[in-house]
Amino acid sequence: MERILVIDDDMELCELLQDYLAGEGFQVAAVHRGDEGAEVATGQAYDLVVLDVMLPGLNGFDVLRRIREISRIPVIMLTARGEEIDRIVGLELGADDYLPKPFNPRELVARIRAIQRRLEGSLRRGGTKLKAQGEYRVGDLVLNTTNRTVKQNGQVVELTSVEFSLLEALLAHAGEVISREDLVSQVLGRQLSAYDRSIDVHVSALRKKLGHSYQQTERIRTVRGIGYLYSLTEN
Repeated sequence: MERILVIDDDMELCELLQDYLAGEGFQVAAVHRGDEGAEVATGQAYDLVVLDVMLPGLNGFDVLRRIREISRIPVIMLTARGEEIDRIVGLELGADDYLPKPFNPRELVARIRAIQRRLEGSLRRGGTKLKAQGEYRVGDLVLNTTNRTVKQNGQVVELTSVEFSLLEALLAHAGEVISREDLVSQVLGRQLSAYDRSIDVHVSALRKKLGHSYQQTERIRTVRGIGYLYSLTEN
């Protein structure tokens, strides 16, 4: 992961990020309008997008919608501190992570590195559900870790990179409870903090895309006070 696009109308912040991220080995470009950002993000080759919510021309949510229509490129959204609804909406629309403003550039780099590690396949694998090399088969799902695809009853399911990694973690331990702390660590690459609902929003998105039940069994169960469990069913 080398090429990063920053979409933010704060020119001073963009200059700061360009200088800082360049020092970390990234190539950074910046645009300052939402409509332009959507065009650049979908028309040129970037590895990750840093996207502000409040933008002229087109707001960050609409930019994200346009990106997700054709691309699964990782997106980190920048939200106003305290605006939890912005974070939830961004995650529901397919953002991979969020960062409240103001933030330390080191925190942004940490989030980028976490996504980088996830995409490089550093997610811990385990359990007995790996039926073939690089493939999990549980119920009506087949998840291929080599080409990062998911099929449900033979039909491809479009998932964001976070949703894919989350589903991989759940299928790897199907029938077992995984704590929210472990999921945040494995999938988002950070420690769970108080009031952080990111992983819950991603689970909700997965339920919507896969269906809440299979063979009259709840697909992804919430285990109160602990975490989540992907239910085992007869294949």
